[in-house]
Amino acid sequence: MTTIETDGHIDAVDDALADDAAARLLAAYEKGQSFLFSSPRGVLLARGVGATMSKTMCARSDLPSRMREFLDGAVEFGRRNPMVVGAVPFGGTLPAHLVMPEEVVRAEPLNVLVPRQKPVSTPTYSVRPVPAPEEYERGVARALRRMDHGDLSKAVLARSLELTSTESIDVREVLRNLAMADPASYTFAVDLPRRGEDGTRDSFGPQPPLERTFLGASPELLVSRRGNKVRSNPMAGSRPRSSDPVEDQRRAAELAASEKDHREHAVVVDAVAEALRPLCTELHVPQAPTVISTNAMWHLATEITGELRDASTTSLHLADALHPTPAVCGTPIDRAREVIAETEPFERGYYAGMVGWCDAAGDGEWVVAIRCAEVEDESMRLFAGAGIVPGSDPADELAETSAKFRTALTAMGLNQAV
Repeated sequence: MTTIETDGHIDAVDDALADDAAARLLAAYEKGQSFLFSSPRGVLLARGVGATMSKTMCARSDLPSRMREFLDGAVEFGRRNPMVVGAVPFGGTLPAHLVMPEEVVRAEPLNVLVPRQKPVSTPTYSVRPVPAPEEYERGVARALRRMDHGDLSKAVLARSLELTSTESIDVREVLRNLAMADPASYTFAVDLPRRGEDGTRDSFGPQPPLERTFLGASPELLVSRRGNKVRSNPMAGSRPRSSDPVEDQRRAAELAASEKDHREHAVVVDAVAEALRPLCTELHVPQAPTVISTNAMWHLATEITGELRDASTTSLHLADALHPTPAVCGTPIDRAREVIAETEPFERGYYAGMVGWCDAAGDGEWVVAIRCAEVEDESMRLFAGAGIVPGSDPADELAETSAKFRTALTAMGLNQAV
């Protein structure tokens, strides 16, 4: 990994990255015309829209089979190893947004770290938390009372920040900052129709312009498939990072020893393993998680690996079997969905859904859509959630969401308290 120290002048970064193929793909991203997916496996830049999966095909019911039909049809028309790219929402009220790009360019993984980023050049912002912090804490308290009745074990409750700038937000700069600050994360950008126009497209006729961008830097791989190899890296249990090295390590050690966080993590790992086991001939699930870090957080993570039972099972089949995991919803799933709907005063949309790609061979990668935001013109909506389990403290969960917002806020050059 090459680390580039800069005083914030982007020209110094440009000069240093001139020979890095992955960085050039990142720079080639164009809002409204591209899909970008950067992972430890490599960088994928998709350009243009060759065909769009219709709103009917993108309904959540039997989505993987409909995608397979879509790709098989493209092969019959002479496309070589076509793929779909895009996003699948958290709930069932929106269809997935999946397109077949006209061109796909790949590069080796991004191998450059730029710790200090150039702030996005917009002068002033207004920030509105939704819900207000004190209301979020009250929602956590209500969920904890419901857990006392025994019908709910975990609920992931999210909040949003609505940012409004005096100028259009530079999506490419935000994306670049996210990727360069933490190359080991899964950085993504998906072009979407304007808010309110999701699900209005069809296979024929004019398409709504893609003028909204869903982007983020997720630490969590939902699932990947390469040949018959399957991999998932569920996460649950976290602590905010500290700028003080001693305190930072203390928090990591505290997380590693936390019975509450290990209990929460085990629920997610068990759910992922249970979903993957029927689809794999072999499945390796480590006995204990490891502690990993992003720029903003420490996480408990478990890397699950397996071998595919049936070659016709695509990466989207695997992802669909897992989504949503208890890491972004809760358990039991139906009860957790109820609590989320009752508590959160906004629609999650693609937040806590999944973003990724799948090709005609069935290979692909899908990540959990967290540490993310929607950008449209001068507005930006950020999302962050925390897993509520018995023993959770409302103030601690509020602080956790604030720390998770830091990933996107830092990419914007903002340091205000949220």
